[in-house]
Amino acid sequence: MAKRSKFSGPDDPRVRRALCIVAHPDDIDFFCAGTVLRLTGRRALVDFVLVTSGDKGSHEPEATSAELAATREREQLAAATVLGAGRVEFLRHPDAEVVESLELRRELVREIRRSRPEVLLTFDPTPGYRQHPDHRAVGRVALDAAWPCARDRLWYPELGAPHETAEAWLFAGTGAGLVVDVRDELEEKIRARLLHRSQTGSPAALRARWRRMAGEEQFVQVDLR
Repeated sequence: MAKRSKFSGPDDPRVRRALCIVAHPDDIDFFCAGTVLRLTGRRALVDFVLVTSGDKGSHEPEATSAELAATREREQLAAATVLGAGRVEFLRHPDAEVVESLELRRELVREIRRSRPEVLLTFDPTPGYRQHPDHRAVGRVALDAAWPCARDRLWYPELGAPHETAEAWLFAGTGAGLVVDVRDELEEKIRARLLHRSQTGSPAALRARWRRMAGEEQFVQVDLR
């Protein structure tokens, strides 16, 4: 049997469904929103799964974790509308406490089988200490959930029919093999990111900084088949 060729990127018509698994609200908007817009712009279905609700990410002295989590979920839902996302699922693990557990793997198997994507977008778990610990943990568990667990029927048969995801596109890593030009999507990417108001000091400074960026999103492309 001939080996399947890698997807050429978000414009590849073979990618009809994608799933983003991230740690925090605003991760998608920061790392891969332009790519999501390219996918949804041609009517591919893209679902979002957020492992935490970002309940620790504030310097406000009066903020509580519960209030912050509710705020950040509202912000993420608003941003997801801009990006044209489908289902948005919050798993509500504690921020900065995500670990590589069988419980989390089981939850992500469930989400992969629900969304049934051709492509999984998540963190590259390999860069080391410079990443937020939640990013490393989520990237590793998402890959373990996709291969082999979501694929093989004897893993968690109660969670639905098995599903084989073809590829993972890993962001926040090094040595990218897939570069997506998102200059045409940059303004909408910025608009989605700015809806995370609780995480934005100066909207004007963020807008100016992102406009100075090259307009590229980079991924390590991993064949899961």
